[in-house]
Amino acid sequence: MMQFGHASLANISGQQFYKLMGSGRGFGFNPWPDWSIYTLLQIWENEEAAQLFTKSSPFFHKYCAKSAESSTLYLRNITSHGTWDGKNPFTPFTTSQDQRLPRLILTRATIKKSKLRTFWNYVPTSQKSLANATGLIYTKGVGEWPLIQMATLSVWENEAAMLDFAYGSKDHIKAIKMTKELNWYKEELFARFVPYRIEGDFKELKGLEELV
Repeated sequence: MMQFGHASLANISGQQFYKLMGSGRGFGFNPWPDWSIYTLLQIWENEEAAQLFTKSSPFFHKYCAKSAESSTLYLRNITSHGTWDGKNPFTPFTTSQDQRLPRLILTRATIKKSKLRTFWNYVPTSQKSLANATGLIYTKGVGEWPLIQMATLSVWENEAAMLDFAYGSKDHIKAIKMTKELNWYKEELFARFVPYRIEGDFKELKGLEELV
């Protein structure tokens, strides 16, 4: 499904960008694959195009049919910086309702081959405080290619909880500092989203359903 998915995802009407990604074991970055969880990230011209895809695409229905659990999150980007394949694919759009809504954070990077050992040796230390972070609903390490192209998706109850971890966790602050000092990314992107709608039955996102 991963190998042959790209042929079905290319040239879909209304789709501006997509990434089909596997995941790592546990939470956060992990070099060992989790063969049970996969992520399809898509950017659409409008919500109608996205809904048409989920309702009528045989490819998408095949994914759902093969899944024990699956959920579709509708996200609105509120801030983004960095690049993905040489460009920033997200267009921020904020509303007056954002403050009360949850947050989904995407951090994504291509790791320099010369820095791979240093990066992966440090990963367990950088993620120690994430497991018990207040307000964290769900987190998972995903990526296009194992070891080299990695991303983390994290879902938070609100922006305050996310900011408290980002700027209050000593391990996370140290990781940011080391990223700048060691320059181990060839390319990186950081984006924040507001999840405003969720469909499906993925149990680990049940906490999000009550907030959107």
